[in-house]
Amino acid sequence: MDFEQIKLHLNAYKENDQVIDAAKYLLYSFNLEHENFAGFGLREAIPNLVLLTTEGELGEPQTVMIPPNLFDFDLNLILNVIAHEMLHVRQKAPEQTVEDKNEREFQAYYEMLFHKNFPKIPDASDFHKKIFGEKAFEYYKRMGEGSELQKKYATQKAEIEQLINVLP
Repeated sequence: MDFEQIKLHLNAYKENDQVIDAAKYLLYSFNLEHENFAGFGLREAIPNLVLLTTEGELGEPQTVMIPPNLFDFDLNLILNVIAHEMLHVRQKAPEQTVEDKNEREFQAYYEMLFHKNFPKIPDASDFHKKIFGEKAFEYYKRMGEGSELQKKYATQKAEIEQLINVLP
């Protein structure tokens, strides 16, 4: 299915206030599903901010909380943010739990830039890529100067730096 068809479907969901159904449709359309996903829930909307969260204990099924105004934003941004949260769903699964929050967040922001786990996700705008890169650097720094985690992700950090440096 092409991107324009997907937008038409999303508009139909939006017109009928079916935000959760629209989000489920995106999971299916972009191969984002995972067995550790418990479903979507609604959270409070914050004007001019796309804020989603993944909720649930490590090793337990995860619920992704989305705002009712989610589909008022750019579709590429929405897809990247949903992919970020769906990576958290995977990271918190019993068979592959990533314990450290800084590591989880770094991996998720890296995914938003390079789409290694979710190759069908389109690129976000250069503006948003810069934001994602800065957030990745923030979590990399929180791992601790010279830590084992920083060493583990040094190559990915360099990839992010290279990408950010070529953006206009």
